[in-house]
Formats: sequence, C-alpha cells, structure tokens
Amino acid sequence: MHTVAVLALDQVVPFDLATPIETFARTRLPDGRPGYRVRVCAGQPETDAGTFALRAPWGLDGLDGADTVVVPGTATPAAPLPAQVRDALRAAAAAGTRIASICTGTFPLAATGLLDGLRVTTHWQAADLLAASYPALTVDPGVLYVDNGQFLTSAGAAAGLDLCLHMVRRDYGSAVAADAARLSVMPLEREGGQAQFIVHDRPPAPQGSALEPLLDWLQENLARSLTLDDIAAHAGMSTRTLIRRFREHTGTTPLQWLQRARVRRAQHLLEATAHSVERIGAQVGFGSPTAFRDRFKRTTGVSPHAYRRSFG
Repeated sequence: MHTVAVLALDQVVPFDLATPIETFARTRLPDGRPGYRVRVCAGQPETDAGTFALRAPWGLDGLDGADTVVVPGTATPAAPLPAQVRDALRAAAAAGTRIASICTGTFPLAATGLLDGLRVTTHWQAADLLAASYPALTVDPGVLYVDNGQFLTSAGAAAGLDLCLHMVRRDYGSAVAADAARLSVMPLEREGGQAQFIVHDRPPAPQGSALEPLLDWLQENLARSLTLDDIAAHAGMSTRTLIRRFREHTGTTPLQWLQRARVRRAQHLLEATAHSVERIGAQVGFGSPTAFRDRFKRTTGVSPHAYRRSFG
C-alpha cells in the first residue's frame, strides 16, 4: 500500500491540511481495498493551526519510508524553516520519496533547496513573494499545478485537490482517480489554470508618474481600434520613445498593456452583465469575436463562455 505523509507545519492552513488527508484516505482500488495509508506528521508535539491546535500522531519520523510527502500551505509562508524539518525533507528526497506542496507549502519546500532550477507554482497572491525570495525558481502563477516528477507544486486552495487527484492517477490510473474525483464532487480535469482566478482591477500602472494620464486615457478608450502610432500621437512622443518609457514604467509594451486591460474589462463584463460574448468583445475593442476569444483564452487559460460559467 502507498504511504502518504502529510507534514503539518506551524500555522498550517486547515483546508490545505485536510485536502490530501481526505483525498488519499478515501481512495479505493477496484477491489475495494484502500489505495493509501495516510500519516499526519509534525515537528513538534502541538501545531498551531490558527483556529485550533493539532496533535499529530506522527513526528518527523513519519516521513521515513513514506512513498509521498505532502507539505500543506501555512499562513506564514516566509517564516524560517526549522532545521530539523529541512533535514527531514532532504532525507526523504534523497531516498527517492515524491514530495508535493499545496498552496504556500511551496515556500518551505523551496527553503530546502530541493526546487532550485525547477518550474513551480503557488497561490497567485504569493507568487511574486516566492519569486523574490527564491530567485533560483521559475514561478508560474497561471497554472493549477506543476509536476516535475519527484517534486510537485500546486496553486492555492482547491488546486491542491487537482494535484492530489493527479497523483492518484499517476499511481493507480484514470479509473481510480475518476472515482476519487466523484467522491470529492470534483471534475478529474478542470478547464484552464489559475490565471482565470487572478484579480487585477487594472494592469499594473505607476501612480504619480508622467505616464499616468496616458494610462488613464487608454483605460477610457479601450473600445477604440488604437494603433501604436495613435497612442504615441496622443502622448506627444515618438513611437520609439513611447515604447522605451512604457517598458521603464510598466515592464511591458503599450499594445500588450492595452490588450491586458481589454481582457480585464471583458472579465468584469462577463461577470456583471448578460451581454453576448460577441458584444463584449466589441465593447472592449477587439476587431472580431475570434480575436477576442483567442486573446482571452491566452490570458486567462479558459474561453469567455467557460469564464462566465464559473464567475457570472
């Protein structure tokens, strides 16, 4: 039987802790046998879980001999990782154990150095902090999970369930994983990635900079078919200077900024109105419904219709 050790660190997020426990403990093989043995482990006698205290039945020795170790997220992702936990995770990795993180659990796993050089993910709100804290990682905030083979990371909250079901499928095949998904009232494959859940009121814009009036003007004229020359003329500068200033202040180009602003406005309209997708595409400045659908899916990972089903 496959053994899963779930590591409860101090300030563990209860949802992230419960997700692997429930998913793996309820998984059954075709003959009715349990597919997993689950151990809840901690590095101290009592773990603070915010709204309650947890006394785990296993210490760090519970990681020994486990086939999979899961590191749930914590409410304090930037907290230093205790040396004994770091050593236990490194020892498990050296023994070939599969190690997965849920949400901000990527932070303590990154602190071991085991993720250096790998593409990873975490909750989109913590992605910038993770990238700044661990520059050896490639942080992808737009996906639900990343599977690097031995090391796997997932995005926030419910994405941990996507990752656990993915591991069940790796271990026992799609039929067993589909049955586990049904027990969780969850599709085995969710459409799109984490990008569809990221909230931006507007694309990043420098407050108080010389470009702020131009950005406000762009925001007010999203429906117009604007070219780079149009934007440069309104700004009163050459296209070369405009591009250089934009990159200095926003990190992107004028047209890329404009397209992102259009998609964000479209997200709002899909959530708040009953307008057709075609009408919304025209309202935010796309020349054709096809162009709108293509750009929207590239940005959010899902189609406009799928986004409306989820958030409308």
